[in-house]
Amino acid sequence: MSRPLVALGTSDPLAVLRGLEAALAGGPALLPVAEGTPALPTPPPADVRQRVALVVETSGSTGTGKRVALSSEALLAGAAAADAALGGPGGWVLALPTHYIAGLNVLTRSIAAGTTPVVVTPGHFDAAAFADAADRLVTGPAAPRRYTSLVPVQLARVLDDGRATAALARFDAVLVGGQATPAALRDRAVAAGVRIVTTYGASETSGGCVYDGVPFGTVRTEVVDGELQLSGPMLAEGYLGDDDRTATTFVDRDGLRWYRTGDAATVSDGVVRVLGRLDDVVVSGGEKVRLGAVERLVRDLPDQHGAVVTRRASGEWGEVPVVVTEQPLDLDTVRSHVGDALGRAARPAAVVVVDRLPMLPSGKPDRRAIQDLASS
Repeated sequence: MSRPLVALGTSDPLAVLRGLEAALAGGPALLPVAEGTPALPTPPPADVRQRVALVVETSGSTGTGKRVALSSEALLAGAAAADAALGGPGGWVLALPTHYIAGLNVLTRSIAAGTTPVVVTPGHFDAAAFADAADRLVTGPAAPRRYTSLVPVQLARVLDDGRATAALARFDAVLVGGQATPAALRDRAVAAGVRIVTTYGASETSGGCVYDGVPFGTVRTEVVDGELQLSGPMLAEGYLGDDDRTATTFVDRDGLRWYRTGDAATVSDGVVRVLGRLDDVVVSGGEKVRLGAVERLVRDLPDQHGAVVTRRASGEWGEVPVVVTEQPLDLDTVRSHVGDALGRAARPAAVVVVDRLPMLPSGKPDRRAIQDLASS
């Protein structure tokens, strides 16, 4: 059996909300389409398997385009487990794009709670507009708590605005994900009274399923050959039109279905620590350097919470780390800071300052475009 797949532009988040509500109830499956971004090479199918309620298009920050197929059961299981982990259902301020899984999570959890999210004006994120949206959020007895979800760059902009920071401190939980949250930014938020919850997940896991390093609900984690794998009821059905990728990414083991994240991680006493992508290693002067580890150190420096560390070819060293940032950064300072922690080979070879870092519509850095900037 199958059902139609309806593509819907995301310029009106409440229209996406209505489409998702219908999809979760058994109506046409929904494909939110990011307006103004290049389409994937192949058009979407006219219909999908009956189990599929939502299709999320994603290119990731480094990978190739894919369409992730999610069932109603997976989406609602993730929403219920998240609400339990946060302390119960609540009202949401929507500040993320609704073609992005974290934005769609806000819609799913609002539907499950019987509430309507307050929408921050779509487009360029503005702290004052967020504060206005927070002022409009009204909660009730059935969903008394206040929630929102941000990416780190949005959190930083809110914390630069006094009124927006005061509004954010009224929330019961502020989910921050999409990329690693710099420790300095987290500390700054906590000092301002903001209840930060760092999240980890992907479109393939119906969004965040690990909060502050701890898997919620019945989510299970294992590290296999250095790679973090996740299992639970929130897993996607697979990738539309790509059986080979589905078979490679979703594997059966020990009677369970597992999602191979592609991330390096450790799990100690049930707490997950993500180290970075398995493919973010460069070999510099014969030594392996994990770019994610370098980036975390760089982001702990003042005003560098949005900096990105990428790779550049080097005739002498093979490949070297390069910092790309919007804020001035002294090369000797960053080389000393990184070298003291990770060794000589990890020291960045250059700092490239740009007017604005290329970003994906999801709010994540566009790492392919940033690598091109570093290479040129």
